Amino acid sequence: MSAPDFNIKYVAHLARLKLSPEEEQTLGAQLGNILGYIEKLKEVDVTGVEPTAHAFPMVNVFRADEPRPSLTNEEALLNAPRRASGLFVVPKVVE
Repeated sequence: MSAPDFNIKYVAHLARLKLSPEEEQTLGAQLGNILGYIEKLKEVDVTGVEPTAHAFPMVNVFRADEPRPSLTNEEALLNAPRRASGLFVVPKVVE
């Protein structure tokens, strides 16, 4: 889509915006400038440039997920106010 091909009223309708005629002129000119800049970027020779999703390499900052010993059932229920058959007993919430 080049600058003269777009309809600012249609774009405003898609964005659910109600624009005054002055706003249509201003935003139309700004959108035209943006589309013109994109057309300039299409002319740049990018052969040999590896496509990237991020400017910097992304690394996972989380620790490795490794299995570790867990609590026994008795240890987990140690501070439970009420328990029955190896389970927590909680008040009924839904009636």
